Amino acid sequence: MTDFPPVRLFSTDLDGTLLGNPESTRRFRLAWDNLAAGHRPLLIYNSGRLVPDLERVVMAEHLPRADFFIGGVGTQIFDVKAGSMIREFDQELTQGWDPARVREIVSKFPGVTEQPERFQHSFKTSWFLHRATRPILEKLIAELAAAGLETNVVYSSLRDLDVLPRNATKGNALRWLCARLKVPLNTVLVAGDTGNDSSMFLIPDVRGIVVENAQPELYEAVVEIPAYCSRQILADGVLDGLRHYGVIQRPPSASESAKSPRAQTGSIKMLFSETRLGSLSSEDKALLATGYTKALEALRKNITPLGFSACSLADNGVTGTDANYRSVWARDGSITLINTIDLDDEDVRRAQRSTLETLLSATAPNGQIPANVRIDDGTPDYSGVGNICSIDSGLWLIIAFYNFVAKTQDYDFLRSHSGRLQRAMDWLSAHDSNNDGLLEIPEAGDWTDLFGRSYNVLYDEVLWFRANVCYGRLLEFQGDFEKASAYLRWSQQIRGRVLDTFWPSTRIDHPGQSANRFADRQFSLGDTQYLIAEITPFSFNWRCDVLGNILAFLTNLLDIERARTAFRFMWGVGVNEPWPVSNLYPVVQSGDPDWRSYYTVNLLNLPHHYHNGGVWPFIGGMWVRMIHRLGLHEVAARELVKLARINQRGREKEWEFNEWAHGTTGLPMGKAYQAWSAASFIRACQEIEVDPAHLGNE
Repeated sequence: MTDFPPVRLFSTDLDGTLLGNPESTRRFRLAWDNLAAGHRPLLIYNSGRLVPDLERVVMAEHLPRADFFIGGVGTQIFDVKAGSMIREFDQELTQGWDPARVREIVSKFPGVTEQPERFQHSFKTSWFLHRATRPILEKLIAELAAAGLETNVVYSSLRDLDVLPRNATKGNALRWLCARLKVPLNTVLVAGDTGNDSSMFLIPDVRGIVVENAQPELYEAVVEIPAYCSRQILADGVLDGLRHYGVIQRPPSASESAKSPRAQTGSIKMLFSETRLGSLSSEDKALLATGYTKALEALRKNITPLGFSACSLADNGVTGTDANYRSVWARDGSITLINTIDLDDEDVRRAQRSTLETLLSATAPNGQIPANVRIDDGTPDYSGVGNICSIDSGLWLIIAFYNFVAKTQDYDFLRSHSGRLQRAMDWLSAHDSNNDGLLEIPEAGDWTDLFGRSYNVLYDEVLWFRANVCYGRLLEFQGDFEKASAYLRWSQQIRGRVLDTFWPSTRIDHPGQSANRFADRQFSLGDTQYLIAEITPFSFNWRCDVLGNILAFLTNLLDIERARTAFRFMWGVGVNEPWPVSNLYPVVQSGDPDWRSYYTVNLLNLPHHYHNGGVWPFIGGMWVRMIHRLGLHEVAARELVKLARINQRGREKEWEFNEWAHGTTGLPMGKAYQAWSAASFIRACQEIEVDPAHLGNE
C-alpha cells in the first residue's frame, strides 16, 4: 500500500481473529517470525481476556511474543518485556467509576447473569445477556447514567455484556499506548471480528483488517470506514490483510503449517484413529491436477449466452419435466458463480455476469427471482414441480451478486440493478410473516424440491442470515450507510434466532428462559450436536441436514466450537461414506412420520436417493472446505482426493462430474457435467492449495 506510511504497530484481537484454526494460527506465527527484527512492527494482543489469561493462551497456542497486552476490553495494559502492568493507565479509568454500584444496578436488570470471577476485575464487570436488542441496551445505559455512573457498555456476540469505565475500550487503551510510545496513528494497523473490536477501528487514521468470519456487528460499526475486509477467515484473514498492507509479502502455505490430527488430543485425535493421513502422494497430486483440468472443461460445457446452465446441454438428453435443465437456474448458477469467483478467465467472468443479468432482468414485479430462465427462448419459470415457488433462488442470487461485486468492484453494474435487488429483499422479507427473524418456507420450496420440508427450514434460514449480511454490504458499497447498518443489525438478530432455535439444549442460559413454544418443550427432552433440520409450530425434525450445517459454518453463522461439534457428529456417522457427502442423516424410510407418498415419484427420493441421503459432489466440495477451515488440512486433502474419485466416476465416461450418486452404492446418478459439481471442486482445490497456481509454486 504505497499511499500509506509503513506499519509500525499491529494490534489484533485473539479469539475469532488469530485463534480458532490451529493451523492458520501457526501460519501467522511463521509469517511474523520471518519478518526481519528491524522491520517488524510492534505487536499488541488486544483482547477481552484478562492479562493472566492472555499470558496463558499465548503460551498454549504458541503465538509470537507480543510487545504489549491490552486486556480486559481495554482496562489493562501490560508491558511484556518489563513484565509489569502500566499503572499510569489506571488514572484514565477512575472518574465516574464505582464497580459496586455498577454490579448492584446490572445484577437487577432482567435476563442478566454474571460471568465467572476469572473474567472480572476492578475496572471490568462482565455479564451474560442473551440476544439483547438495541432498546434493551439503551435502557441499561440510561439506568447507569441516572445513577451518576460514567460507563462504557460493550455488547458482542449476542451474549457478552461488559460494563466498563467510560474511557475503557480496546480503542482508547490503544490510543493511549500509542501516545505513550509516540507511534503516529497513521502507522497503526488493527484486526478483529466482533463488536468489542470496533473501537480500535474507529480511532482516526488507523488502518483495519476485518476477517471474513467477523460478526455483522463489526461490519455495522465500521460501515463508513474503508477497512480492508478479507475474504478469508481467522488468522488466514489476518495474514491476507497483512499482505494487503505490505507488512508481509506472502502468507505461508497450508502444507507448511499442517499438523497431523493424531498429534492433537482428545476426541479429534480419536476420530481419525483409523483414517489414512499424511502428505499427498505424487499420484494423489496428479489425480487432483487432472481433476482440476477436467472440472474447468466441465464448467465450460455450461457456458451459454445467458449464463451458466445447470448441466451440459450437449451431453444430456432431456424429456418431459427434464426440459427445465435447459435453463439458467438461480440456485445452480449462483452457486457456480460463487465457487468460480477466483477464476480470472474472461469467459468465466462473462458467464458470471450474464447469469446475474439474465435472472435479475426476469425479476417479477413483486420482487420474486425466477427459479430459472429457459435458455432456448428466455422464458422465466417462477415455480417448480407442484407449482411451488423456489424461496432459495432469491437468497442465493443476493449472495452471488455480493460476491461478484466484491470481487470485480463493478459498482455501475450494482447501481443498474439496485432497484431489483431491493425488491428481491422485500419479497424475501415478506416470508417472515410473524416478524420473528425466520422465513416460513412452503413444503418442497427450496433446493430439495421433491422433499417434504417446510416452515422454518435450517438451510433457508442460514441463507437468509447470509443474504442480509451480503445485502447490507451491497448498500454499503452504494454509500447508503444507514440502511446498510439496519440490514447488518437485523442479520445479527437472525443469527441469534437460528442458534437459539435450531441447536436444542436442556441448558438454561439465563434467568427467565422458559419453554413457551411447542418445539421448546420438546427440546427440553434432550441436547443435540448439530443444527437440526426443520421446525414447525407443531413439530420438529431431529435429522441432520448436512448441507445446512456445512453452510452454517461457511457463512459464519456457526461459531468454531459448535462447528467442531457438528463435524465430529457428521464424520462419526459416516456422511462421507462411500463418498463425500450424503445430504441427510439419517435417511427417511417408508413408514417414518416424515415419509411422503410422493417420494416414490420417478423413484427419486427413495432411501439413499437424491435429496433423501444421496451423495452430492457439490456439497462434497463445501465439506472439504469446512474441514480445512477447522484446521485439519491433512483430512481435508484426503477428502478432496475422495471427491476427485467420485467426480471421475461416470455413467458413460470418466470425469462426468455427475449431479449426485447413490448413497450406499456410490454409483453416479443424475445429469452429467453438472456446473455446480465442477465449480465446487475447483473452489475446494483452490482453498486446499492444490490448484495449479499453488502446485506450480512447490
